[in-house]
Amino acid sequence: MTNWRKSSYSGTADNCVEVGRGVGVRDSKAPATHLPVSATTWQAFLSAVKADSAR
Repeated sequence: MTNWRKSSYSGTADNCVEVGRGVGVRDSKAPATHLPVSATTWQAFLSAVKADSAR
C-alpha cells in the first residue's frame, strides 16, 4: 500500500495533487489512477521548482 501525501499548503482542501513515494502523483479527486514518475524524474522536477522559486 502506498502512503500518499499532499502539500501542507493544501490544508484541508479536497482538490489537490498527492505524491506517492516511489509511485508517482495523483489527483485527490480521482485517487484510483495515478501518473507514474521515476525517482530520477521526480528529483529533476523538484530541483527545477526550487531553482525557479529562488529567482
